[in-house]
Order: sequence, then C-alpha cells, then structure tokens
Amino acid sequence: MPGPELTYLSAIDALAAFRSRQLSPVELLEAAYARADEVEPEINAVVHRRREAAFAAAREAEARYAGRGAGEPRPLDGLPIAVKEEQPFAGEPIEYGSLALRGRIADHQHPIIDRIGAAGGVMHLRTATPEFSCAGFTHTALWGVTRNPWNLDVTPGGSSGGTAAALAAGEALLGTGSDIGGSIRIPASLCGLVGYKPPYGRVPALAPFNLDVYCHDGPLGRSVADVALLHNVISGQDPHDIASLPFPGPIEVAGAVERVRGRRIAWARTVGDFPVDPEVVAATRRAADALAGLGAEVEEVSIPISIELLFDTVFAHFGTLIGPSIDAELAGLDAPVAPYVQAFRDRADDAFARVGPYRGIELECEISDRFVTATAGFDALVCPTMLATGLAAGDDYTGTKVVIDGAELDFYLMAAATPLFNVLSRRPVMAVPSGIAANGVPMGVQVVAPPYDDATAFDVASALETKLRWWADPRWRPTLGRRG
Repeated sequence: MPGPELTYLSAIDALAAFRSRQLSPVELLEAAYARADEVEPEINAVVHRRREAAFAAAREAEARYAGRGAGEPRPLDGLPIAVKEEQPFAGEPIEYGSLALRGRIADHQHPIIDRIGAAGGVMHLRTATPEFSCAGFTHTALWGVTRNPWNLDVTPGGSSGGTAAALAAGEALLGTGSDIGGSIRIPASLCGLVGYKPPYGRVPALAPFNLDVYCHDGPLGRSVADVALLHNVISGQDPHDIASLPFPGPIEVAGAVERVRGRRIAWARTVGDFPVDPEVVAATRRAADALAGLGAEVEEVSIPISIELLFDTVFAHFGTLIGPSIDAELAGLDAPVAPYVQAFRDRADDAFARVGPYRGIELECEISDRFVTATAGFDALVCPTMLATGLAAGDDYTGTKVVIDGAELDFYLMAAATPLFNVLSRRPVMAVPSGIAANGVPMGVQVVAPPYDDATAFDVASALETKLRWWADPRWRPTLGRRG
C-alpha cells in the first residue's frame, strides 16, 4: 500500500493489519512522518515532532505484535496519534502559541497523555493552537498560520485546529483536542472529521480547568469507531481530578443502525436567531433525512435561544477565567498578547462586569430549561456545527465581520452553533461530517444526546456514518489546494 494510503487507514483497520503482520507500527510511523514532510509546508499543523520517543514506542509495539515484547498488544498499540500542544508532556515544551513562553518546559503531564502512552499509542506529533487556545481559528505569531487541507485559504478552525488539519491531511490516524466553546467540534466540522465533546467529568483534565464545567478534553478521528477506540482509553476517573467520573464501560458502535431504528430524533436548522448558510441547512436536512431513512422518527424543532442570551451567558462565564488564567501564565513577563486574544478577553471582561457570576448562573439555568422544553420527548438532537462554510485563514476577525446569508455577525464565533453545548456541559456531543460546500470545505452536524448518555451520541453518529459513508468514500480526501 503506497504513500499516503497507509496513513488514511482507519485506526481499526491499522490495528487489524498489525495483528495479521501485514503492516508494522514502525512502517506506519515512517509513512506518517513522510506524509508530514510532504504536506507541512502547506498546512503548518505541527509544532513539535517527537521522533525519538515515537520510534521507541513503535518498536515496542512491533515487538508485542511479534510476541517478543512484554505482554500482549495494547488497545492503541502502534497507532500514530497527534496531540494538541495545550496538553503537556512533562519535560517537553509547553508554549501555548505565545512568543512570551517560547522554550518553556512543562513540569507536569496531562492524564490523557499517560493513558494513551499506557495503551501503546505512538504520540508522534504535537499540534498547533491559537494563542492560549482562545479562538475558533488557528494562527499565532510564534507558529504562523495553520491552513485547512481542504482549502488552503480557509482556517481548519480552532482551537484544536492543528490536530484536525494533521488528521485530515493524513499525518496521523487519531488525535486529541479540548473544547471550551467548540474547540473540538469546530475543527472537526471544517476538516471533515469526527470529533467528540464528552460530557463534563467523563475524561480527566488538569487543574484548575478540570473544575470549569465548560471544559472538555476529547478525541478526534476519521470515523466514529476510531473515535470510540480513543475515547474508551482516555475516559474514566483519575485520582488527581476530583471532578472526574468512574469509567462507565466501553462504547460499542457495532449494531448502531438497529439501535437507532424507532428512536425519536429532533433536528434544527440553526439555534435561535443565529443566521445560517443555506448550504449548511441543506446538509443538515440531508442528515435528518438519512436518519429517517434508517427508521428513526425525525421531526424538525426550533431552539429558542437567542444570540444575545447565549453570548451574554458564555462570555460572562469566560470572564471568570480567561483573563486570570492568561495573567497567571504571563506573570512577571509584561508581554503583549495577540490582538484576537485581547479582543476575546475584553469581551469576556465586559460580559462579566455586566452580568456577574450569580446572574450568569441564572442565565445558564434559563438556557437549559429552554433547551429541555424544545427537545422534550426526543432521544437526541441533530443541528449544524458551523453555521458558515468557512473562515479565512490568517484573519484574526478583530477588524473583519463574518457575514452569513446577508447577516453581519457582531463576533465571528457566532458563526458556530457549538457554545450552547458547553453551557449544557453534561450533554455528550458528537460532530460528524454532513457534506462538502461549494468552496470545497466540509460541513458537519452535531449529535446531541441526553446528559451522560454517551452511547446514544455514538449510536446516532455511527448510524449517520453508515448511511452517508463519508470517510469510506475514496473521494473524501483533501486536495491541499486553494479555491480562490
């Protein structure tokens, strides 16, 4: 199997090839690095390569498959996995895309790094984020502009944009991300991937953000089964995270179509008064029709949550932590931040001053009540992920406005329907592809399940994948071109 075809294997198929000895983990890692050499000058998704550690892990996995290693093969043994730079490795750089933090070395490690390593995952790449991960695009003065492999003029999204771009371009088979307002789901949508925001507490996190209910670490991949594979490894209680939950048992996607038949599924073309591109509406409707074609009972609903209500709520919450966390990172450095970071911080500080913490909690409860009322009697909701068909690569949107279907947005993040489900943080949400827009950029939908019902999110997403067959189609590959 030549060239990038190796690195476009699903993780499930790669594991089968390892077990049958048709492919070795070392061969796959070599192919992944070769692919990175080929595409990185164009997309700029990778900030650190862990060659020595990665090849050591690949050789150990190869020995286990050959029966020469210690123990049996592990759940992720030999799979090349891209890791978001925000998730630290002890003894390696942790810079958060900030020039002020260039060369800083982490003295601690994220729990999901420990779990992926223990499961045999080969963490070969660390991937780009916006500065301090507070943007829905990915570019920094430290690392430059990361571009979408489907259309190089478009961002892959953010803040897990480097991971998504690397996956879409075939540099890795799985990846990690984090999500405080859509930072897994936005890049998954724009890059034609599957991304999962687990319910709060399902995947352990680092203090102090482990106590922020909007924050979620989770997996990205090119198929629902691949995402389930990684999710099963990183989920479960960690003694250092007091908010983390016991492992509920592994997610299984086999038989999802049968389990979806007869389920009541709502679909919405947008959230409240958020404008939405007609192409996105058409793609979302096709996803709803696909589920109906599989025997689900599908009905359109409206979600009565306005832009003003949602963004007052979300940014009042961000005001409690965005500014203080950046101040803590830059303490004593007197260093400027990117204009988009300052703009984000200013908006958060303003909302916090206007709304305050108590009223913010009241607004979160109001949003939850409105959502529950709108979706009562349904087992899941399907709605768009991105409401636009892409954002320009390299634009920081401090002086530019996003326009959707003739409506100018006050803030570019209003082009995403994702922050609602950080407010509703106990609800698992799976982002899956729904089509490709005329500009060559993928579109996606969110599958929203009841609180802590991970299985339903995976079942509906897997059923959609079975019907639409996006990742299995050989045409579902980026061209690394520009669309003008």
